[in-house]
Amino acid sequence: MTPVDDRFHELRRLLQAYEQPGHAFDDTFEAAGTALGAYLRVAAHAPARAAEAAREIRDLLALGLFDEEIADDVDLLPHIAPPPGVGVEDCLRVVLHHLERFLASPAVPRPSVRPAIAWEWRERFPALAHLLGAYFYQDSLELEYESHAEAVDDYLSGEPVEDVRRAASDITEFLALNPSEDELHEAAAALGLSEPPPAGVSPRQWLTDTRGIITHRLLGGTA
Repeated sequence: MTPVDDRFHELRRLLQAYEQPGHAFDDTFEAAGTALGAYLRVAAHAPARAAEAAREIRDLLALGLFDEEIADDVDLLPHIAPPPGVGVEDCLRVVLHHLERFLASPAVPRPSVRPAIAWEWRERFPALAHLLGAYFYQDSLELEYESHAEAVDDYLSGEPVEDVRRAASDITEFLALNPSEDELHEAAAALGLSEPPPAGVSPRQWLTDTRGIITHRLLGGTA
């Protein structure tokens, strides 16, 4: 849940897309860059996010980036360096321009298009990102769990049913978007998977099996 005092919560999420090296404010008035393009593809599935981001940017620009009233809120934002000779507020005006153009003619969601950056993968598949990043982070099978099955069981026991159901749905779409093993490996790493699958099991088969376990539990069986 978003804290009530997080004044620029959607702008913060938008700017997180720029944190990956090489994607910082490469936008122009003519075209959205790598990070903003990713955000707009995500927003196509939830246009209200783009509307909120635009409102927050207008709010920030009206007061000014260094206004004392919003100093604490600005500190919560990712600090993305603008290109040489360009101010942060100028960059935000370009972002706002593309958000307003998007809102004037919202894009149709394109679920068959693969995300371009790690941020976009996590935004497209939040439930699966949580499963992989929170339960299969580096050394989790040494520090916290004795097996993949134990980690999945802990996940099923501790997470809300709606999130677990979304994870199963995420896996189906995720596998379809990554037909090759190389693509699957890269995308799973972007979602936070750092542990290899069980010995002798491919990542694709392990995710398929995990989806089966989740579905079985949701239907009232025992995992």
